[in-house]
Amino acid sequence: MKKNNLLKFPFIFSMFLFLNINMLSCKQVNEDPGALSEKKEGDKTEVSNVAAEKSGYDIEVFTEGLYVPWSIVFTSPERMLVNERNGKIRIIENGVLKAEPLKEFSDISSGGEEGLMGLALDPDYVNNKLIYVSYAFDNGDELAVKVVRYKDNGDNLSDEKILFDNIPAERYHAGCRLRFGPDGKLYITTGDAGERGIVQDKNNLYGKILRVNSDGTIPQDNPFPGNPMWSTGHRNPQGIDWYPGTDIMYSTEHGPSGFDGPGGGDEVNVIVKGGNYGWPEVSHEQSMEGMVSPALVFTPAVAPASGMFYSSDSIPEFKNNFFFGCLRGNAIYRVIPDENNPSKVNSFEKLDGVDFGRIRDVAQGPDGAIYFSSSNKDGRGSVKKGDDKIYRIVKKK
Repeated sequence: MKKNNLLKFPFIFSMFLFLNINMLSCKQVNEDPGALSEKKEGDKTEVSNVAAEKSGYDIEVFTEGLYVPWSIVFTSPERMLVNERNGKIRIIENGVLKAEPLKEFSDISSGGEEGLMGLALDPDYVNNKLIYVSYAFDNGDELAVKVVRYKDNGDNLSDEKILFDNIPAERYHAGCRLRFGPDGKLYITTGDAGERGIVQDKNNLYGKILRVNSDGTIPQDNPFPGNPMWSTGHRNPQGIDWYPGTDIMYSTEHGPSGFDGPGGGDEVNVIVKGGNYGWPEVSHEQSMEGMVSPALVFTPAVAPASGMFYSSDSIPEFKNNFFFGCLRGNAIYRVIPDENNPSKVNSFEKLDGVDFGRIRDVAQGPDGAIYFSSSNKDGRGSVKKGDDKIYRIVKKK
């Protein structure tokens, strides 16, 4: 039994055939004949113009030859950093993947879904060059997740500062997405690490979204004094972002897998300060007094692995929409909030033309393109030539 580590620290609705997506706020059911099927070896992997024929965008390959690219950030218009799950931070400069990593972690654990995961830039990165990473490691007794701050020197990292080294982890349900909010605070997602029975306890780090200052200290305006917890009742959230120009936070979360509840129940949530999102007491369409119901529920599972609001004018129809990559769903979903009430989801759709296998991170580039990564080398996909890749969605030429 894992020890209880105590604190020392939400168009047109699409109708599909096999994928039932229950939109709670609109009470809509959607079905998709291909959402759960894995691609077969030999299927077309290069970019098609399907999307361009139907919409105002094209999809193109940006780079290839990666291993399970988990997180994408841009340090400048020319330079991208990518976390590979097996422990390397890779540099892509002017579209070219450099042979030498920025850093390779020697103490990483990546035997299951865990590994080198979250990556975020300090809000003042331009001046201080600070970056933040999360990764799983074996502390000699059990698996845990570290959140560490470094200075980016261009070709190496220095000035290590450990913010957390006791976030619960397991081979599965280890979180761990990092993102700075509009308030300048660092938000960290944690999984239940297989210990769902203790997620509802506010005095541990299982199944939480945490909020801390950039140095790891606890903000005085957190919902519970001296506690990094921002919300609780999560199973395994892996995508967080804020509606542009507001403090309205969306997240994506993996639902039960059968052994811990009926399969499916993946969620898009609107996160509120101190909110309890129900796990494991409720899931799917269940509700309970005092707990926040999801904005969207996906059954069967699509495995949402990321989350990003698009704020650019480059592809106008996408502005202020929420996007997330799906592993099991082999897709990117677009969620359209109500412009007058962004906490409410109006509609959603599966993007046309995304036919590249398992999709993990989604990120907006300085050029206004939407970048996304495949995850076909993670042991559950069909590996194709050049995998894993990063693609980008650009305005139709």
